[in-house]
Amino acid sequence: MTVATDTQLRATLTEVFEHLHAHPELSMKEWETTAYIKQWLEKLGCRVTTFDDCPGVIGELGSGQPVIGLRADMDALWQEVDGEYCGNHSCGHDAHMTMVLGTVMALKETGKLPQGTIRFVFQPAEEIGAGAIALVEKGVFDDMDFYFGVHLRPIQELPDGKAAPAIVHGASRGVKGVIRGDDAHGARPHLGTNAIEVAASIVNELGHIHMDPRIPHSVKMTSLHAGEMRNIIPGNAQFSLDTRAQTNEVMEELTENVQRVVDSVAMRYGADVELEIAHGLAAAKVDEQAQQYMAEAITAILGVDNTSPALLTTGGDDFHQVAIRKPHVKGTMLGLGCDLSPGLHHPKMSFNRDAMFTGVDILTQALLITLEREAK
Repeated sequence: MTVATDTQLRATLTEVFEHLHAHPELSMKEWETTAYIKQWLEKLGCRVTTFDDCPGVIGELGSGQPVIGLRADMDALWQEVDGEYCGNHSCGHDAHMTMVLGTVMALKETGKLPQGTIRFVFQPAEEIGAGAIALVEKGVFDDMDFYFGVHLRPIQELPDGKAAPAIVHGASRGVKGVIRGDDAHGARPHLGTNAIEVAASIVNELGHIHMDPRIPHSVKMTSLHAGEMRNIIPGNAQFSLDTRAQTNEVMEELTENVQRVVDSVAMRYGADVELEIAHGLAAAKVDEQAQQYMAEAITAILGVDNTSPALLTTGGDDFHQVAIRKPHVKGTMLGLGCDLSPGLHHPKMSFNRDAMFTGVDILTQALLITLEREAK
């Protein structure tokens, strides 16, 4: 019996998804989501750990080595939907939590598990790149051997009915900038510094950063706030930049170039421009053995023709911080085709919800294969 053919389990997971979808919470504010998942994990007989200073919840089944982790991200996005700003699960984290809970349910139905510990990690704050690092610092991965994740893939990357054993994310960093100058009367522009002109020059100069074109990279201004009155030239402004690179090395080079551009523009206008550069998301570090186990699981559920190669994507995910900060952990993420459109982070994102049940079957199979092969 698989989840895809288990009518009762499908109905239960549909209810779980609809609850999570209707109760989105922003990064590091996922307290009600934590409580909801905690109740389910306890009901399913897991050993449960939560944290006083951080949302997120850990559930465990089994004991001893190996220790296999399975992660779901929890946070929603803050975006405009139908003219109003609200929390919105437009990145599929509600589906990811549903699939990981479904995997707990499916494993319980198998009866006796192979030797080893399965650790279900419900991680906060993926969207701001802070959740994985927070759990690393709490020791969640110190004794972990393998770590699996899952993410819905947009239709542009992977068709419905197919899955990939790895997602090769790129690196990303958020940059916040503050421009400080002097306001001036609209009729006397020579007496002040127009922060909007400074920001426009930054945008223009960022377009002239030239690096190795064989490695994808980009930088763009994604927000700009300056001024309130039509007849006041604003001297101050705040802006944000989104930077992307396929490798961590190129991300470092890109960050240096961004700083050089901003310094140059600031000097030209006689303005003070201060940057705050976040730690961001690291480019993927995929383990070959973990990827192989996941590929075997996909093939067992979907067949070899529907097992896609690893996906190369310019998107980012803080899942990979674990392998970088804890190199002994062997990790990979399942990429799940699900007819997702128009795209991730679109306010009207939708997908084939039946794909969640297939995802549960693949993740369950991946955990069982890994436990059996890695048993001490």
